[in-house]
Amino acid sequence: MAQAYMTETGNGGSEPGPSRTGLRRRLAGLRHDRGIWKRGIVTASLAAVTSLVMILHAELPNDVGNLGSLTETFLPWLGLMVPVLLVAAVIRKSATALISILLTTVVWANLFGGLVTDKSGAGGNLMVAAHNVDADNLDPQGTAESVAKSKADVLALTELKASAVPIYEKALADTYKYHAVEGTVGVWSKYPLTSSKPVDIRLGWVRAMRTTVAGPTGAIGVYVAHLPSVRVKLNAGFTANQRDNSADALGAALAAEPLRKVILLGDLNGTMNDRALSEVTSQMRSTQGAAGDGFGFSWPAQFPMARIDQIMVRGIKPEASWTLPRTGSDHLPIAARLTVKP
Repeated sequence: MAQAYMTETGNGGSEPGPSRTGLRRRLAGLRHDRGIWKRGIVTASLAAVTSLVMILHAELPNDVGNLGSLTETFLPWLGLMVPVLLVAAVIRKSATALISILLTTVVWANLFGGLVTDKSGAGGNLMVAAHNVDADNLDPQGTAESVAKSKADVLALTELKASAVPIYEKALADTYKYHAVEGTVGVWSKYPLTSSKPVDIRLGWVRAMRTTVAGPTGAIGVYVAHLPSVRVKLNAGFTANQRDNSADALGAALAAEPLRKVILLGDLNGTMNDRALSEVTSQMRSTQGAAGDGFGFSWPAQFPMARIDQIMVRGIKPEASWTLPRTGSDHLPIAARLTVKP
């Protein structure tokens, strides 16, 4: 009996294992499966459409419900189609669908792959932060104390409720010697502020301002803006016309700025992909895109899906950009470390 067992073991070692044999049989079956290129046409078509939307998003019309801007706001999330379609392709055993999905993956990686990695560096001589504190914030004191812990040299707050401004002023007084508030936006700074004034963004009330910060290497023009909110309505689509008009006005103010070094902070209610913000984004550089850690989604705070809060610079080098811990607001605070050369 012992000799028979040894012989059987020896023969088993010279033959392919059950798993290898099964795999070979499956591969052989797929090679002879004439339907492998015909099945999964619907899945392949959905993958192709997803790729085309990502490639040609700038061509989507904004005439009807601002469809283009709506798509561009959540464009990175189209990547979620890849695993869903991949499962369908595997179930259908479709080579056509798999190839189409591979192309979709390449397109997404080309557009957004660079945002997934951490591009932050260690340099910088100026730290800035921005936060939409939410007018309905039930804990302005705690929110102020939280953002003060960021150790930012310049802090921009938007959606300031008039009755809450004294609370923020008192809570931030020990950290920031200088501050200026215009309407519902304000700047707190460790460096002196001069020439603070409202910026007209065609709303009829003040939601944007400009000030000069005497930074570590000279004067910096700092803008704080809170562009109008947008809504998604079944009967009207993506209602963003007022936001778009304000973006154009803000872009004009930035273009007329005499200082070479400029920082824009605030809630723009739009992403860098949104063509409606092109008057602003075309002349400014996103710190998150240049030196961010991940996508940096800032809204809504409970489950961030889009980065509508922005830090942008001109004539200044971004070194790092990130989100800060959640406060009592419906937005996450954001921060960036910058190098401002003489």
